Amino acid sequence: MRIVITEFISLDGVVQAPGGQGEDDDGGFAHGGWSHPFFDPEVVGGSFSEAMENAEALLFGRRTWQTMAAAWPDRAGDPFADRMNSVPKYVVSRTLDEADLTWHNTTLIAGDKAVDHLRELHAAEGGDLVVMGSPTLVRTLLGEGLVDELRLMVMPVLLGGGKSIFPADGGLRTLELVSTAISPAGVHVCTYRPIAES
Repeated sequence: MRIVITEFISLDGVVQAPGGQGEDDDGGFAHGGWSHPFFDPEVVGGSFSEAMENAEALLFGRRTWQTMAAAWPDRAGDPFADRMNSVPKYVVSRTLDEADLTWHNTTLIAGDKAVDHLRELHAAEGGDLVVMGSPTLVRTLLGEGLVDELRLMVMPVLLGGGKSIFPADGGLRTLELVSTAISPAGVHVCTYRPIAES
């Protein structure tokens, strides 16, 4: 399966709590919901819809999964919500157990065995395994060379600090820009793919 990362991201590389206040206040982050002024249904929404159309499954870290699991089941009847609720989902966690998996069609990946399990999923036949949010998980996937596509919705805002998806291990990773679109609000939807080292 191809692992595809889809992220709202600020110009200074922050992905924390784009959806709303209280979503993730770690580190005193005070700008929850910062992506809302820049969302448009055609360009930004269209990018998410396209990712979902190609998704065979979704992959989340624990915090993002819990946020999504609390929001999407109540939105049944909307085509995007129905797709979110019906598609198979994986959540990587060291603290959740099977009894916590209240969101339909979710499989738990134990945190201490996650990299091996994710390598197996990546090597398996199938469509896209789409990751939304989940910065800690995305850093691991990038660090392990398990990302096939990085779709960044770069929003014209500086947040001054917060969680990032990028590894800080000093590694050089070269990407190729394969497509871009610009929304009326100035969001650059940029799709990158890693260039294999020769």
